[in-house]
Amino acid sequence: MEFSLAANGSIDVVPMVSLLANHFIPGCEIPDAPGLSHTRLLTTPTGQYAATVTVNPSGVTVTTTAPASQLPALTATVRRWLDLDTDLDQVARAFDPDPLLGPLVRRRPGLRAVGYPEPFEAAIMTVLGQQVSVAAAGTFGGRLAAAYGTPGDAGLTTFPTPWILAAAPAEDLRGAVGVTRTRGATVQHVARAFCDGLALHGDPVAVRKALLAIPGIGPWSADYLAVRVLGDRDAFTPGDLVLRRAMGNPSISDADAASQQWRPYRAYALFHLWTEATTTGQKSAATAR
Repeated sequence: MEFSLAANGSIDVVPMVSLLANHFIPGCEIPDAPGLSHTRLLTTPTGQYAATVTVNPSGVTVTTTAPASQLPALTATVRRWLDLDTDLDQVARAFDPDPLLGPLVRRRPGLRAVGYPEPFEAAIMTVLGQQVSVAAAGTFGGRLAAAYGTPGDAGLTTFPTPWILAAAPAEDLRGAVGVTRTRGATVQHVARAFCDGLALHGDPVAVRKALLAIPGIGPWSADYLAVRVLGDRDAFTPGDLVLRRAMGNPSISDADAASQQWRPYRAYALFHLWTEATTTGQKSAATAR
């Protein structure tokens, strides 16, 4: 099945596919940044199916093995994942007078706050990404999937479930992934929280409180998940090192104070600053954390 989804306005294509490619989990995803596409499994009410999204300046084309009956579910997932519904003109108007963000928004008017389609996977990858590079997090995620995932549609690996990770012997998990005991323990604390009913949707304040109650989850992780999974368009990660470098290296408290002027679109400020900070120097070749 193939279908197209139009964005509400334009898409800055290269940053979107670059972000997806840079964050891919080996075995679970197939990035094709040169082809402006990305393949992974997406969950529907009847199971997980392979889906390839190909990005263009006005929307995306989705090619999937899912039956036509799952079109509504896949449509909702992709639109939320790739932030296709936001009116970026409102964001641009809000940021245009700002001396830091105004030039960035004019440079990349179609930059969208790309989310994450699988909440549990996002939570675990956020833990694995604490205090390491994006590439290292992907390596850890690939090892975790290889050890505890299962064969999925189209030869892709299904990311491990909360129940499998929660039940794994701690030392076996740590050894398979190559992380510290503390990081391995946090992975299992998060898995157990999901087994006990944690869901990354609803009231952002309540979800943040629940996340911070999990051992090993601090403000950066909770804020990052608010941006990437809850879709909170006013969420912000003042403790993020890449962000603060783009802001001129303020303290965490000063970064948070400075962000107040960007409400209620702080997540878009975050994406513009991330993208600017990680630009390699090639025109439009950008990535975000």
